[in-house]
Amino acid sequence: MDRTKILVVDDESRMRKLVRDFLVRQNYEVLEAGDGEAALDLFYREKDIALIILDIMMPKLNGWEVCREVRATSKVPIIMLTAKGDESDELNGFELGVDEYISKPFSPKILVARVAAILRRTAGDTEDGGLLTAGGIILNKTAHMVTVDGEQVDLSYKEFELLTYFMENAGVALSREKILDQVWNYDYFGDARTIDTHVKKLRAKIGARGEYIKTIWGMGYKFEAG
Repeated sequence: MDRTKILVVDDESRMRKLVRDFLVRQNYEVLEAGDGEAALDLFYREKDIALIILDIMMPKLNGWEVCREVRATSKVPIIMLTAKGDESDELNGFELGVDEYISKPFSPKILVARVAAILRRTAGDTEDGGLLTAGGIILNKTAHMVTVDGEQVDLSYKEFELLTYFMENAGVALSREKILDQVWNYDYFGDARTIDTHVKKLRAKIGARGEYIKTIWGMGYKFEAG
């Protein structure tokens, strides 16, 4: 059976080795790149990369530039690594379609757990199948596709997961903590702007149907389709 292929991109060879060793122990196949240009070369050459772990500060092309180019053609999950503690970096990453964000230094075991969680959810899109419909929204979990009033909408992996969770829990008041637990699938120690940023982008992408995602002040959100 073919092993799941993960691309690790970091200009520090010691960091790549650390991440690679932990991933290989979990039977992942790991590809490595030391700069942004090499990362894109590998990404375009290898057609079955399941996930990218991407550092921000790199020579030639930085992580933001790599992420932007990958997102132009692919929804492959991306975990962004950075040595900075600036929350603006995190928000910028989510705006570009990053699925997870981890600041250095980090626990390799936690990183591997997040990789596994994302890949489980990706596999679940195929296994669960079925359609979710609400108002003018049709969400196809098998095809990982959303249409709004007949027009296909391009959502990032995390935006798709968030909309799926909202539609599966229509009419239910959902706290930010509950959303983080169910959609991000780990205990998140940042602030609620992670969710708010994704909700803002999701509302914008689904246009007039964005009004279905209602804010519950001081708590979270509720999805109601008319």
